[in-house]
Amino acid sequence: MKIVFFIAGLFLVTSYNSFSQDLDYSAYSNLLAKYVSATGVVDYTNLKKSKSDLDHIVIYFADHPIAKSAARMERLAYWINVYNANTLKLVIGLYPIKSILEINNGKPWDLKIVNSGKEVYSLNQIENEIIRPEFKDARIHFALNCAAVSCPPLLDKAYTAADLDQILDMRTKSFITSMPNSIAVSKIFEWYKNDFGDVINFINKYADIKLATNSRLTYSEYNWSLNLK
Repeated sequence: MKIVFFIAGLFLVTSYNSFSQDLDYSAYSNLLAKYVSATGVVDYTNLKKSKSDLDHIVIYFADHPIAKSAARMERLAYWINVYNANTLKLVIGLYPIKSILEINNGKPWDLKIVNSGKEVYSLNQIENEIIRPEFKDARIHFALNCAAVSCPPLLDKAYTAADLDQILDMRTKSFITSMPNSIAVSKIFEWYKNDFGDVINFINKYADIKLATNSRLTYSEYNWSLNLK
């Protein structure tokens, strides 16, 4: 974006790539701290009792869409928070259920339930049409939460631009080092193989115990049971 200033008969042209769009994530952070454990276990029973609080948060996100010209990390933090908050809302709307796959015949991510400004999206659209193509950062797979036991744990606070890069590194490392068998890895690495490139090299970047470059990976079965308390 270019801005033109007229000073003393001269046109001065400057440009910038992004601006700061400060969003208030405090209410969302407070809700997560109350109902999500440090290990990402969700107290859906009591969260449902505070459904109105989550509704207000989701409405806030809808009423404050992130500008395309906002800073990169602000945009990414916004979309991760929107995705996770709407996933929580989707689950508690039908809770008690045992798995998110009980919703919409096993395709909960195709429901158009997410409002942002004048647009309405499905969770799949946010992940696959906005976050993945726009940011091209494989670490987002350890920040987005699908409400299942095998998903990377839900963070117990909102993501913010200020420390997003550091937190994404931490979440990625935590997930990779927690895999019980270094050769049998999460199916996330199979589903999104193109995002990771060389999967072994990606894992080795964060793993404490490195894999041999010729390791033959297998993929663990995904546990879709709800990540509940």
